[in-house]
Amino acid sequence: MSEFVFGTHNAAFVQVMYEQYLRDPTSVGQEWRDLFDNGKLAELPVIPVPRETGTPSPPKPAQSPTSPVSRVPPPGAVPITGTAARLVANMTDSLTVPTATSFRDINATTLDTRRKALNAQLASSGRKISFTHLIGYAIVLAAKRFTVMTHVFQEIDGKPHRVDPGAIGLGLAVDVEKKDGSRALVVPVIKHAEGMDFAAFHAAYETLVEKARTNRLMPDDFAGGTIQLTNPGTLGTVASVPRLMKGQGSIIATGTIRDIAGAKIITITSTYDHRIIQGAESGMFLRALDSLLQGEERFYEQVSESSSAPSAARSAPEPTPLTPPSSAPTHDAPRTTDDAGADDFKYVAAAYALVRAHRYFGHLAARLDPLGSEPPGDPSLDIGRLGLTPEIMARIPADVLRIYVPGKTLAEALPNLRATYCGTIAYEVEHIGSHEERLWLRQVIESGQHRRPLSADGKRQLLARLTAVETLERFLHKAYLGQKRFSIEGLDMTVPMLDFTIELAAVHGTRKAVIGMAHRGRLNVLAHVVNVPYETILAEFEGGGREETAESEGWNAGTGDVKYHHGAEGAYRTADGKDVAVTLSPNPSHLESVNPVVEGRARANQTIRNGAVIQHDVNVALPVLLHGDAAFPGQGVVAETFNLARLRGYTTGGTIHIILNNQIGFTTDPREGRSTDYSSDLAKGFDAPIVHVNADDPEACLAAVRLAMMYRDKFHGEVVIDLVGYRRYGHNEADEPAYTQPTMYERIKQTPSVRQKYAEQLAREGVVEAAKAEADAQAAYDRLADVQQAVKSGHREEPQRITKQSTPEPNTAVVPDLLKKLNDELLAVPAGFTVHPKLLKQLERRRDALTSSEGIEWAHAEALAFASLVTEGTPIRLTGQDTERGTFSQRHLVLHDINTGKRYAPVQNLPDGQATFELHNSPLSEYACLGFEYGYAVEADSALVLWEAQFGDFANGAEVIIDQFLIAGLAKWGETSRLTLLLPHGYEGQGPEHSSARLERFLALGAEGNIRVANCTTPAQYFHLLRRQARHTEIRPLVVMTPKSLLRLPAATSQLDDLVLGKFRTVLWDKVRTWPEKVTRLLLCSGKIYYDIAQSPRRAQTPHVAIGRVELLYPFPGSEIGEYARRYPNLKEVVWVQEEPRNMGARKFVLPKIRDVLPQSVALLDVSRPERSSPAEGYPAAHKAEQERIVSAAYGG
Repeated sequence: MSEFVFGTHNAAFVQVMYEQYLRDPTSVGQEWRDLFDNGKLAELPVIPVPRETGTPSPPKPAQSPTSPVSRVPPPGAVPITGTAARLVANMTDSLTVPTATSFRDINATTLDTRRKALNAQLASSGRKISFTHLIGYAIVLAAKRFTVMTHVFQEIDGKPHRVDPGAIGLGLAVDVEKKDGSRALVVPVIKHAEGMDFAAFHAAYETLVEKARTNRLMPDDFAGGTIQLTNPGTLGTVASVPRLMKGQGSIIATGTIRDIAGAKIITITSTYDHRIIQGAESGMFLRALDSLLQGEERFYEQVSESSSAPSAARSAPEPTPLTPPSSAPTHDAPRTTDDAGADDFKYVAAAYALVRAHRYFGHLAARLDPLGSEPPGDPSLDIGRLGLTPEIMARIPADVLRIYVPGKTLAEALPNLRATYCGTIAYEVEHIGSHEERLWLRQVIESGQHRRPLSADGKRQLLARLTAVETLERFLHKAYLGQKRFSIEGLDMTVPMLDFTIELAAVHGTRKAVIGMAHRGRLNVLAHVVNVPYETILAEFEGGGREETAESEGWNAGTGDVKYHHGAEGAYRTADGKDVAVTLSPNPSHLESVNPVVEGRARANQTIRNGAVIQHDVNVALPVLLHGDAAFPGQGVVAETFNLARLRGYTTGGTIHIILNNQIGFTTDPREGRSTDYSSDLAKGFDAPIVHVNADDPEACLAAVRLAMMYRDKFHGEVVIDLVGYRRYGHNEADEPAYTQPTMYERIKQTPSVRQKYAEQLAREGVVEAAKAEADAQAAYDRLADVQQAVKSGHREEPQRITKQSTPEPNTAVVPDLLKKLNDELLAVPAGFTVHPKLLKQLERRRDALTSSEGIEWAHAEALAFASLVTEGTPIRLTGQDTERGTFSQRHLVLHDINTGKRYAPVQNLPDGQATFELHNSPLSEYACLGFEYGYAVEADSALVLWEAQFGDFANGAEVIIDQFLIAGLAKWGETSRLTLLLPHGYEGQGPEHSSARLERFLALGAEGNIRVANCTTPAQYFHLLRRQARHTEIRPLVVMTPKSLLRLPAATSQLDDLVLGKFRTVLWDKVRTWPEKVTRLLLCSGKIYYDIAQSPRRAQTPHVAIGRVELLYPFPGSEIGEYARRYPNLKEVVWVQEEPRNMGARKFVLPKIRDVLPQSVALLDVSRPERSSPAEGYPAAHKAEQERIVSAAYGG
C-alpha cells in the first residue's frame, strides 16, 4: 500500500480506527486488523497518543525572549489531541506543498436543466442523479484528456520525480458524523474511473458514500486516489481553495450554485501542485470540464444512454476493443513493432485519419450538383488506402474517435459519417480558428441536431411554397416573353430558405430582416418574402408596353429604375402569428455593392439612439445577403464587408450569406472566374463556417438554414450557405446560353424543376397525391392570370419626379452660456485619468479660447457643434480613417490614459447628453465603409452620420457607393439621407495624391437638388454647417471639402460671437475697404485659396479688388452672387480663382452659373493651374511657384 494513501485528510479517520483497535482489536474489520497486526501503521504518519511516562523527549531549544511561551493555558483553552491533532499536523504539513489555484465561473443552467431531465427519465427506477455525480464524472473525462492533473510529486533518493499513476482514481471528500456527534472528513476513492461509463461511476460513487456514512470503509477503499473532489458548496460556500496534502497532485472544489443576472453560476476551482502542474494545464482542464458541463461531446447523451441501458446490456460481450500500449512505466521487456498492440495503435491512428478526412474533405465527395455531375472525391476518404477492413473497424470503439454520429464502433458509425459529410449537404468548418466553435459545429453536424424531419404538414407547406415560386416565373415567362426578369428557376429554394430564416430569427426576438441581393430572383423575393402584391409587380411589366432589348437596357420604362433593382418594405407573418418587418434594399447593377449598405441598415436598426448610452442588440435586426457565385469571389467589396463583421463599430451579430450558385457567371465558366475550388472559399479567410447544399434537396436546404441560425445565435458570427443549383435560362430571358455552354444547357433541359421532384417524392411517401399537386399549380397560375387582367384594366399613375421644395433655414446659433458649459465638459476627464502632457497643453488652450483673442480653431468648433447637437437630442455617428484622433492630430475626441492606455471620450459622457454619439476608427478601406454608413444613414434619417476620409482623394475607392447610392439614390429609389462626407482638400505641396478631393466630380453629379457640396473657410462656418445639416428639414447628403493647413492657421479662426449670433452663409463677402464705385474687379473663390489671396502683399496695393468666398457650391448661390455684383456700378470683371487645374475643381461648374447672373457688360475670367492629367505637382518648389502665379494673376498681375 502506498505511503501516501493515508497521508491526507484520511489520517484522522485512521487514527480513530487505530485507537479502537488498541482498545479492542475485534471492534474493527478484518482488513483493518491485518493492517495494524502487520505493523503497517509504522508507514502511516499517525500522531502518538501522549503518555505520562516513557522515554523523556530530547531537550527543546531555549525559547527566544521575544517569543515567550506560556506554560499556563489561558482561560478557555482546550488541548487539541487525537484525530483533531492529526488534522492540525496534516494542515501544517500541507504548507510545504507549493500550490496555485485556477478559478472558473461556469454557467450551470444547462447542468441544472439536463439533471432535471435525467432525473425525470430515471424516476421510475428510484435512482437519482446529483450535481456532484455529473461534475465528478465530467472531472474524470476531463482528466482523461489532461492526465497531468493526476500526476504527483515525489522525492526518490533525494531527487524530485513526477509520478504518473497510469489510472484515474477520483477521491471523494465525504463529511461523516462520528458517534460522539463530532464530524470527520474521509476521502474514499473510485478506482479506475477512466474505464467506467456513467452508470458504473454512479454505482461506485453511491457505494463509497454509503460505506463512509455507515462506518464500513475498508483500507482498500482509500487506495489509488489520483485526483480529489470536494464540495463545500453544499454549505453555501461560493468558492473554495482547499489545502493540497503531500502526495496529491490536484484537488477540485465546487461552490454553491447562485443566480447572477438570471443565469445559474457555479465557481469551480482547481488547486494544484505547481511543481508538476502548470497554470495553463489547470486552466485547460477547467475549460474542458466547462465544455462537458455545457453538453459538448454528447456528455449528457452519454449519461442518459448509460443510465437508461439495462445492466445486462452493459455487461454484454463486445468485440475485443483495440487497446494501444499503455504509456505508464513498466518493467516488462520492450515491445516490438510486430506486437499486436502496435498494430492496434496503427489501426486507431488510421481510424482517426478517416474521421478527419471526412471532416476536412467529405464535401469533395458530396453530391451537390442538381445536374448530376460526379463529385471529384478525395483519396483520403478511401478506407482501403488506410488498411482498414470491416473486421478491424468493428473492433474500434466509436467513442475513442470523438465522433457524434450513431454507432458504437467505427464499422457502425462510418455509413452515418459518410451520410453526414458526403450527401446532398456538406460542410467546411475545420478552417475555423476557434476550438470551441469547431467542436460545437462538429457536434451539431454529426449529431444531426439541425436536420430535424419535417412533418407531413410541413412537407405540404414546403411544396405549396415551391409551387408559388415556380408558377410566378412560368407565368411571367409566358405572359411577358422577351422581357427581362432574371428568373430564380434552378434556385427556387431561395424563397423557402428566406422564409425559414425569418421564422427562426423571430423566435429569438428579431423584429426586422434586412435583405440585400442582386437581380437574380429578386421579383420572386419581392412577391413571396417581402409580400409586395402581385398587382404591383405585374404593373411594372405592363408599364410602357415595350420590349426590352440589349440596346435599351437601363431605360426606366416610366419608373425611377428598372423593376429588378427596386427595393421594398413589407411584413412577413410567421407561423406563430408574429409580424417581422422585411426590407429588401434597392441596389444597382454593380454586383455586391449592396452588401455593406445592408449591414449599415441592420446596425442602425439594432442601435437604440434615444439616450446618452449606446445600446446595441444584435437580435433586433437580421442582415441576410444573397450573392452571385461569380461575384462573391470576384468583387472586392465582399471581402471588405466581411472584414467589418467582427469590428466593434460595425458588427451586426452575424450575417446569413447565401450564394445563389448558378455554376456560371453570365457566360464565364467557374474555371475562368476564380482561382479556388468553390466560390465560397473567400469566407474561409474570415473564419466563417460554410455549408454547401444541393438546391434540389428542399429539406437539406432548410437544414442548412437551421445550422446557420443556430451558429449565429450562439456565436454571433457570419455563416455562408453555398446553394448549388443552376440557371434555367440565360443571364436574362432574351439571352441564348447554349452559345457558350451547350452541354450544360442540354442537361438543364432534361432536369425537372425542384417542385416537380419534390411533388414526386411526396407522392411516393403518400403525403400529397400527384393529381393534387398539379391542380394546385394550375390554380396558382389561374390566379396570376386574373391579377394580370385586373392590372391591364386599371389606371396606372405617372411616376413622381423630384420636386424642389422651399424649406426654412434652421436656427444654428447656440447661446453663449451653453457653449461655455459644453466647452468645460469636453475638457473634463475622470479622476486619476492622465492625459499625455503634450496633448494636455493643446487641449487646455481650448479652455480660454471662447473668450480670448486667439479664437476658436476648426476641431474646437467641430467638437462644440457635436456636443450641442447631442444635448439637443440629435444622435451622431462619426467614423472614418483615424477619425478619433484625426488625420492631422487635430480632433482628439478620444483620450488615452498615458499610464494605463484606458480610453475616455468626453463627448460621449456629457452630463446633459440626450442622444448617442457613436465614434469609431474605421478599417483602411473606403468602399465597404462608406456603403455601411450610407445604409446606416438611410435607416436612421434623424441621425447625423459622418464619414471621414484620411485624405479627400481616398473617396475614389468608394466611387460606386457615391455614384450609385449617394448621388442617384433619390432619383432612382426615392432614398436619401443626412450622410456627410468629410474630405480633406487643399493644395499645400503634398503631391498629386493628397491634394484634391476631386471636387469637380461631386459638382458634376449635383442635379435636381440631390446633394449639398460645401467648402468652408472659417471654423464658425463649419460649426453652423454641421448644425444645419443635422437640423434641416430637407434631408440630403452633404459633401464637405475639409481643410488641412487651415486647421491651425491663426487667420482662420472664429470668435464666440460668430457661433452665438451667426448662421451658415452660402457666400462670405469681403469687408468693405473702399466706396463701391471704386471696385472694378471682383474675385470669387472657394476654400483655402482665399487665404493665399487675402494674405498676399498685393492685397494692400489693390483697393479696387473685392473678394467673395463661395462657401456652398451646390446648390449654387447664383442669385446672391448676382445681387452682390450689382452693388458695384463700375464693376468691369469677375474672376473665378481656384488652385486646382483648369479641367478640375469648381471651374467648369461655376462659370456658366456665374455668367447667367452677371450683366453682359461684365467680363467673366478665370485663373487656375493649367489643364493637367494629374491634380498637383510632386515638388514643393514647383507648388510654391504655381501658387504665387495664381495669386498674382488673380490681382491682374
